[in-house]
Amino acid sequence: MAASLNGYAGFKHFLVSSPAEYVAHVEINRPEKLNAFFEDMWLEMGRIFDKLSYDPNVRAVILSAVGERAFTSGLDVQAASQGGVLSQDTASDGARFATRARRHIHEFQRSIGAIEKCEKPAIVVMHGISIGLAIDIACCADIRFCSRDVKFSVKEVDIGLAADIGTLSRLPTIVGNHSWVKEVCLSARFFGADEALAVGFVSRVLDDKPKAIAAATELATLIASKSPVAVQGTKEILNYSRDNSVADSLRYTAVWNSAMLQTNDVSAAMLSGLKKTKPRFEKL
Repeated sequence: MAASLNGYAGFKHFLVSSPAEYVAHVEINRPEKLNAFFEDMWLEMGRIFDKLSYDPNVRAVILSAVGERAFTSGLDVQAASQGGVLSQDTASDGARFATRARRHIHEFQRSIGAIEKCEKPAIVVMHGISIGLAIDIACCADIRFCSRDVKFSVKEVDIGLAADIGTLSRLPTIVGNHSWVKEVCLSARFFGADEALAVGFVSRVLDDKPKAIAAATELATLIASKSPVAVQGTKEILNYSRDNSVADSLRYTAVWNSAMLQTNDVSAAMLSGLKKTKPRFEKL
């Protein structure tokens, strides 16, 4: 049974535990509503990943969801239309309404983007209904696993809007196939685990949710056993390289490692390799 993680008991919409040393497991916890998100939830998710980013007791993160039916059904449209992001404001002029909407969208983007900004690698495990915001969340994760029963959809056009939390910006880079991306985003059609694996959206498909979480836990435990200096540096450089030219990325890597190579982790890792022992790295 997973142990509790100190400092994370106060969150209302998420469960946070530690199934292995230096591994955090975050679970979306609104199964009675298919884990649909409303504003308090995405703000809380942002705070959780901000906290995990600087927590020296965490080196890898798993994100999944409670319940058997859904990872998340996306935005809670009813809540959003009743005073939320989709509600209409007829009292203000267009510019003022647009300004409030823009600020609200930026806040939403930042909260979900906290997964990507988190210094620790994040593995997302999706199952069942995984639509709309599920794709935005998954695109922010570093590694994506799913169970065979998963049902994906970039659903936003079906509720009359363009996806605005990150899918349209991140998904084309992740899969590298613009025709396929436009097909699924413009049609909102469902696609399954095998198709997601074929295009590179996920890297593993497991038979069911427990097996997918077990695989993610095994991988997170392996990552957490490595030097946190090396792991966090690798995530930072990979993300920088994705968004910049090769020349700029090589320059950034040189500057980054000119500082990070001063760590004792390099000698500890090399010495353990020679002695065939398991290295222990200081908290970061």
